[in-house]
Amino acid sequence: MSDFERTTTIPDEIAILPLLGTVAYPQTIVPLAVGQPESIRLIDDLMAGQRIVGLMALKNEDERPSPVTPEDFYQLGSAAVVHKLMKLPDGTLRVAMQVLERIEIVEITQTEPYYRAKIRVVPDQTIESEELEVIALMRSIGTIASQIAPLIPQFPTELLNSVLSEEDPRRLAYLVASYARMSVTDRQAVLSEPSIKQKLLKLNEVLTRELNVLQIGQQIQSQVQDELGKSQREYVLREQLKAIRKELGETNEQEVEVDRLAEQIEAAGMSAEAHEQAMRELDRLRQMPAAAAEYSVIRSYLETLIALPWQKRSDDTIDVAQAAEILDADHYGLAEIKERILDYLAVRELRRKRSPERDPGRGAILCFVGPPGVGKTSLGRSIAKAMNREFVRLSLGGVHDEAEIRGHRRTYIGAMPGSLIQAIRRSGVNNPVVLLDEMDKLSSDHRGDPTSAMLEVLDPAQNANFRDHYLDVAWDLSPVMFIATANTLQTIPGPLRDRLEIIQLGSYTTREKYEIAQRYLVPEQREQHSLESSEVDIQPDALLVAIEEYTREAGVRNLEQHIGTVMRKAARQVALGSATPIVVNPAKTREYLGKQRYFSEIHERTDRPGIVTGLVWTPVGGDIIFIEATKMTGRGNFALSGQLGDVMKESARAALSWVRAEGESYGIDPHFAQHFDLHVHVPAGAQPKDGPSAGIAMATALVSLLTGRALRDDVAMTGEITLRGKVLPIGGVREKVLAAHRAGIRTIILPQRNIADLDEIPAEVLAEMEFHGVEHVGQVIELALRKEPSEAPVSVPESAVMENLIQSDVEVLVH
Repeated sequence: MSDFERTTTIPDEIAILPLLGTVAYPQTIVPLAVGQPESIRLIDDLMAGQRIVGLMALKNEDERPSPVTPEDFYQLGSAAVVHKLMKLPDGTLRVAMQVLERIEIVEITQTEPYYRAKIRVVPDQTIESEELEVIALMRSIGTIASQIAPLIPQFPTELLNSVLSEEDPRRLAYLVASYARMSVTDRQAVLSEPSIKQKLLKLNEVLTRELNVLQIGQQIQSQVQDELGKSQREYVLREQLKAIRKELGETNEQEVEVDRLAEQIEAAGMSAEAHEQAMRELDRLRQMPAAAAEYSVIRSYLETLIALPWQKRSDDTIDVAQAAEILDADHYGLAEIKERILDYLAVRELRRKRSPERDPGRGAILCFVGPPGVGKTSLGRSIAKAMNREFVRLSLGGVHDEAEIRGHRRTYIGAMPGSLIQAIRRSGVNNPVVLLDEMDKLSSDHRGDPTSAMLEVLDPAQNANFRDHYLDVAWDLSPVMFIATANTLQTIPGPLRDRLEIIQLGSYTTREKYEIAQRYLVPEQREQHSLESSEVDIQPDALLVAIEEYTREAGVRNLEQHIGTVMRKAARQVALGSATPIVVNPAKTREYLGKQRYFSEIHERTDRPGIVTGLVWTPVGGDIIFIEATKMTGRGNFALSGQLGDVMKESARAALSWVRAEGESYGIDPHFAQHFDLHVHVPAGAQPKDGPSAGIAMATALVSLLTGRALRDDVAMTGEITLRGKVLPIGGVREKVLAAHRAGIRTIILPQRNIADLDEIPAEVLAEMEFHGVEHVGQVIELALRKEPSEAPVSVPESAVMENLIQSDVEVLVH
């Protein structure tokens, strides 16, 4: 059919059908899927007429605009006739159109329900197919197509045969343009070109570029295949398997897990640094096979980051009056300690209200120091309760590796976060009360010094950017409230101790122990042993027996254990069907607890000269010691035993020197050291003892031994001695006095300068005891020793004295 005949079959006004992502070329068959309501109506109307429609390509090849305007599609397109039509069950149409000729829109005549326009036919310029340049272009296209076909696995053989056998340059140009990989813009450019020769030139350029891309891709693929190792080949296979499963609708557990982690990371509320680190590790996880050794390491790391309470926090509100009620309800006594805690809480609350820009946590760090069992840990728990915060305890006892605080780097097998980050994770909030228990038990070795890590943790200027080795991202510790506990300050390094505000907790008196047992320990143990208050009745005298005969401690831990023993015995009786209530009196207490543990040994052990009762301080509270001195014939040797420390040995030698220098004024023979050996022993030799506070006790013991005057059985003493006999002050007065009171001693001799420390002693103890302040050992001897000797004083035989004098004269003559 000639060009003239084709143009005459196309009306001057036709309907316009915009095409998304494709361009219709003349002399080709175009299959279309029609789903837009206005397009479906257009096709329906065509079927009743000439079936000719204008096909115009939309300029945006990615998305169909709604609604479509004339500016959205090209004005040059093609006229086509509906060749076949098929309606699908979902209401859409499948249409095959035979494209006739190029057309151009002259004027839009209708916009609703679809576009109609006046058009004019724009035929291509005719060329001679015998022209050499045209022949060369057509052969070049055939050659390139032959090279492209092997590089594309699904390239149709029929298409290649059609390209190679086509002799009409116009049909060849539109055939190649229909199947070549081009953008809509390039496709429209081919259609718009009036010259067939120019169309062929452009298609040669497009096909050459496509051939180069395919060849480079094949080269890259070949190189990659050569470099792929076993693990990489497995990865490729897994990726292919993933694609296959996706097509089949099957789930991939690894992909599902990675997607789950991604959602949790976004919901965790991490800091910017942590979020960036998590996403970087997630990308690595996404590209890694599940069987890889590092896969589980990265997954554990991400799960740890997700589990941390980045944004979760307790409502930190403090009601000082309510805090006082909580402290009083949880603890008996400790009036000064409670006052200090309430002061501390009040300052935090005022800082939070009046200076919200300041961090309320940048205050003092409380450190409760005292013997075991006096309530240090429970005080921390009560503070957390008063502040409406979560409480978590972190035990530092035996920690000797810095990594236990800072965590282990992920390069190590089995690495994990440090104990501090783990404690915060357990609490579930980022502002808990963290109790650093037993800080005095920190130690160091070749693996590092954990004290250095604690310095950063407890420094408000540094802990806002605490960096755990495992997390490797900054964690803000400033909202955390730290409370430390210790039995003694001596083993806490100075720089760490400077960051703490020390609050000393002393020993409990017998009265306080009784009240604590009655109010807290008995009900708690009754509940733990599933007993009702109507089933067991522990009488007050029974509690006093347990306190005085079975415990001798600063706190109430052993007392609680003994009460638990009594409850277990009573529970057994109840289980056997005994009549209730079971009344626990003193006799029943002794039956349940067994033989008596502690006795009043003062009278029995100080009934002869040379034995003195001293007072000492230990990390577990105050205690009494018996210092025993004895003599034997010898040459003036002086022995010490009882596992004494260097300071205590020096105190003993100082006491001996004072006795030798001043003893004659107390009736001691000045020559005793030349004919007698002395031995000072402090029993309980398995327990190390040290300190200067036994100096006056040792001097008194030597004077008692050498004068034959025994010690009063109700007296104990403490104080340091100098070579001139001066008595110097010592520490731990409260603990020592309470220890003496527990042992039944009612008269205490202590340095005059320590009398001011008696204001720390409970009033009921002061009322029952007598205190004497001394400044010289002579005052101690007058107060502590009986007036009359119970044994003959040490004396040197007269013959020995004469022998010494003669020996001295001989030595003088020899010299």
